[in-house]
This record gives sequence, structure tokens and C-alpha cells, in this order.
Amino acid sequence: MNFSAHFRTATAVLALAASLALTAGASAQDVTVAHPQGETTISGVPEKVFVIDWAAYDNLTALGIDVAGAPGSNVPGYLADGVSADMFNVGSLFEPDFEGIAAEQPDLVIVAARSAAAYPTLTEIVPTIDMSVNNTDLVAGVEANIEQLGEIFGVQDRAAELIADLDAKIAEATAAAEGQGTGLVLVTNAGNLGVYGPDSRVAWIYNELSIPSVMDEVEDGDHGGDGVSFEFLLEANPDWLFVVDRDAGVGNEGAARALLDNELMHQTTAWQEDQIIYLDPQAAYITMHGYTGLMTMLDQVIAGYTAE
Repeated sequence: MNFSAHFRTATAVLALAASLALTAGASAQDVTVAHPQGETTISGVPEKVFVIDWAAYDNLTALGIDVAGAPGSNVPGYLADGVSADMFNVGSLFEPDFEGIAAEQPDLVIVAARSAAAYPTLTEIVPTIDMSVNNTDLVAGVEANIEQLGEIFGVQDRAAELIADLDAKIAEATAAAEGQGTGLVLVTNAGNLGVYGPDSRVAWIYNELSIPSVMDEVEDGDHGGDGVSFEFLLEANPDWLFVVDRDAGVGNEGAARALLDNELMHQTTAWQEDQIIYLDPQAAYITMHGYTGLMTMLDQVIAGYTAE
């Protein structure tokens, strides 16, 4: 195992040790989970679980845990086949159905990222935890969440398998990218171009795979990233482009490939050398903290670097 994998594993273990403890004076079935918005005591193994975050759904299903309630919109395509029509509709990522959730009384509700703002209301109704992840240390955050879920649901062995597979995939992608030149994560949004940097939802491209960016400073707080032009792309001329089609990511018709097919782009190294990797738009924009989505994007990166 390389240093990066050791670091991530150590980080996950420390995060878990700090976040899971038996409640003093309670039964052995009660576990107190510390998370970004506080602490939540969970009694026993939750059976009826609702998620208001597709990455949480991704992680739970990868662990083999059934989910009873999920958002009624923005279902990522790669997860759609597993989403039952009988599943309770918890509302949207930004507007949960608080009354409906209260009436259903799930054993556990998980929020994260877009739905984190609902935590104060939900925690007054049902046991709720926030599994938001810091994008600057995304892989460690995903692994810590998987390990924490493994403890909560008693599937520690499966969690360990997922983490080991993710570490191996990171190592494979890093090796494939080594010495292959600079990169830039580009986001297309309603006909506009933007750049994602080392603090963004796809920060792992730079931070985990050690791909050097051609931009020293990026202000990517907006959904569309740090706005750039085709003239800038030609001047910066990264060896590799990683494209996130935000329109497709939020369920609209994607247009990234058509948008990039123009005279200026045709002069870039990435275009001429066929070194443009189109990331799964929903995995990159909606479920970037989900195990299956992250593995899918890593496979796309590996395929791009190893294509003949």
C-alpha cells in the first residue's frame, strides 16, 4: 500500500474512532454518531432508512443495505435500476417532505451536501445524521462514511472490502496518469465554460491522482466553476481535459461534446491527441461522494489514459 493509501486509511480510522462511541449508561445497542452538525444516538440497527442524498443512497446500496425512502427527482442514471417504485418519496434534495417523513417515522434519516440545511428540522423529528464530505479530502471522507455506515449496520467486513477496492482503483488511476502531463477539469453549463479547481467537487483529480493543473488559482464557488473562454483554453493548453457536463448532470439535455467541437478547441493538445475524458455527469455533479459513482469516474480516467 502506498503512502497515500496509508494516509487515507489512517484518516478514516481516526475519523471513525472519534465519531462512534457507546453512549454512557445506555445499552450496547445504542451508538452515538458524531457528524458535521452534532451527535445523534441510534438505537439498534436501523431497519427503515431514508436518505435525502443520492451519494448516501449509493454508499448504502454498495454495502448491501436496503433504503426505504429517497428523493423523488434527480436519480442518477447509474443507480436508477435499483430504485424501487414503491420507495417512499422524501421530497427533493432542497425541499424534503418533513410532514411525510414524520408520519413514516424511519429509524434513520441521512442528509448531506445539498440537503444538509434540513438537518436542524429533521433531527427534531427523527434520528438524523449528516454525512457531508469535505471536497479537499474527498476520498478520505467517502471512506470514512463507508466505514461509519459499516459500523452502524453491522457490515464492517463489506465496508473494508469497498475501501480496499477504492484504494486499489486510486492507485491504478494514479499510476496511469503519472508522467502524462498537465490537466484541467472543465465544466460546461448552458453554453458557458468554467474550471473546477483543487477545492471543488472533483478535487480528487488533482489531489488524489497528482495530476498537475495548468491554473494556479481557481475561484470555483459557483455551480459553473471559474468562468473561462476557448481563447483561454488554447493559451493554457492543458495536455488533458476532464469534462463535467452540468446540464446532463441535473437532468437536462447535455451539450458538452457539441460545445467543444469548434475551431479553437481543434488547435489544443487535448483535442488533437484525443485526450479529453468525459466524466459521468451525474456521478461528477450529483453523487461525487458516492462509492459507485467515484469508482465509475476512476474507471473512465483509467480508460482515457490507457487507450491506444
